[in-house]
Amino acid sequence: MSTDTKKYSIYKMCVIGLMAAMVFVATNFRIEIPTPLGKTMLHFGNVMCILSGLLFGGTIGGLAAGFGSAIFDLFDPAFAPEFWITFIMKFAMGCLAGKISHLKGADGEDKKLNIIAAIIGAAAYVVLYISKTIILQYVILNSNWEAVIAVAGTKLIVSSVNALIAVVASVALSLALRPALKSAGVFNKLQ
Repeated sequence: MSTDTKKYSIYKMCVIGLMAAMVFVATNFRIEIPTPLGKTMLHFGNVMCILSGLLFGGTIGGLAAGFGSAIFDLFDPAFAPEFWITFIMKFAMGCLAGKISHLKGADGEDKKLNIIAAIIGAAAYVVLYISKTIILQYVILNSNWEAVIAVAGTKLIVSSVNALIAVVASVALSLALRPALKSAGVFNKLQ
């Protein structure tokens, strides 16, 4: 089998699709929080975004995180116009977590590196999300700074809680799922 064919195997596409579905479903477990200029939410989607990267590496994890989150946005009229921005930001979160967790090898089994990867992935998303919020509110919607600060502050608090939950849960799930996936030969089929 040639390298190009193996690089884009059906097996990898299936893993991306499965993890994207997990991101989508986990994002539906949410608590919506209205703000003066829009809404934000506590949800479990970020857990699956980071878990995708920790288990399957940067590219697969990033694509699963991006597609699953973008599809979620397309089902909600409040988020649909920004689905492509969500794809980029969630791709960055999953990809960063995956690239960092797999620095020492293809297996990504280093627990300390997984914790660092999850923290960096989650923090990068929070920074991107708050930056997007400020740009949207101030530049595009021409909101005054008081409103921008109120919205960004609320979203920062909620995103930070999401990030904390995502780091703890994704690392724990990674530790629990990796042995089963390894014994089933999933990682070998992705090589």
